[in-house]
Amino acid sequence: MAGHPPVVVYPPLSGGRRVEIRGQDVGRARRLADVIEFLRRAGLEDPDIEDPSLVEWRGGGSEVWS
Repeated sequence: MAGHPPVVVYPPLSGGRRVEIRGQDVGRARRLADVIEFLRRAGLEDPDIEDPSLVEWRGGGSEVWS
């Protein structure tokens, strides 16, 4: 997993976007605020969710939810 961002947000499906942090599935986000909350719970306060070294957005960026 070296070289990959620690957070992966998968493409939207019904029920939201699956979120993985450090290889662990942490749940489904239905909106951007959910992703930020998952990161906060993982100890990442005030994350730059547009930083590609932190978050890999698959199937569209942070603005894509449907």
